[in-house]
Amino acid sequence: MDIVITILFFIYGIVFGSFFNVVGLRVPKGESIVKPPSHCTVCDRNLTAVDLVPVFSYLFLKGKCRGCGTKIHWMYPVMEFATGLLFAFSYSQLGFSIELIAGILFISMLVIITVSDIGYMLIPNKILLFFLVPIIIVRVFSPLTPWWDSLLGAIVGFGLLFLIAVLSKGGMGGGDIKLFFVIGIVLGLVPTLLTLFLASIIGTVFGVIALKEAKKGRKTPIPFGPFIAIAAIISYFYGEAIVDWYVNLFF
Repeated sequence: MDIVITILFFIYGIVFGSFFNVVGLRVPKGESIVKPPSHCTVCDRNLTAVDLVPVFSYLFLKGKCRGCGTKIHWMYPVMEFATGLLFAFSYSQLGFSIELIAGILFISMLVIITVSDIGYMLIPNKILLFFLVPIIIVRVFSPLTPWWDSLLGAIVGFGLLFLIAVLSKGGMGGGDIKLFFVIGIVLGLVPTLLTLFLASIIGTVFGVIALKEAKKGRKTPIPFGPFIAIAAIISYFYGEAIVDWYVNLFF
């Protein structure tokens, strides 16, 4: 029975992942997430059911628009599939619980801000505020131990990123700073600090790769949001184990 439910969560995830792509690409531009219907941004053809099956349409159409043959951005199927995997993994780790709601909300927010940051180098306030309220409510009913760890994580996460932004004179975006406030509420102090540490490592690796590409004449700006999202998910599920492993190295 568990495998069936896990598969259902995967299916729900890829469907929501498709919707999250729309939200992440439209909200930063101030567009409605309902109208106009999904369409090719090149030939403006409205997409039909054949075009809109998450992941599978991309594979069936070989990654191209049926109308004009324009390549479909890799981000669409990747984010759909990733959301499906993360929804299914959340259920497998948390079962039916209040914390599962927290996990699904957290993953949903991170997927949307990843799409937005990749697309526009922007993490919209609307997205963060939309998820902040239900996340706080869920944390009231599924608190961390101690309960004030969420508050401390939010304050330190926001304050630390704000300090980095000031010292680096704008090297850290405002969206990243506010995102860490929400991350702090979900994770608490130590996992929030771990998220920043892991995001910096992941970002550095990609930065080195980007530097090599820049030397070849291919300069591409790198958004930090996706690295934060990856690090936050790792910290959410494995933060305690990682910290324990690290502490045991020295004690």
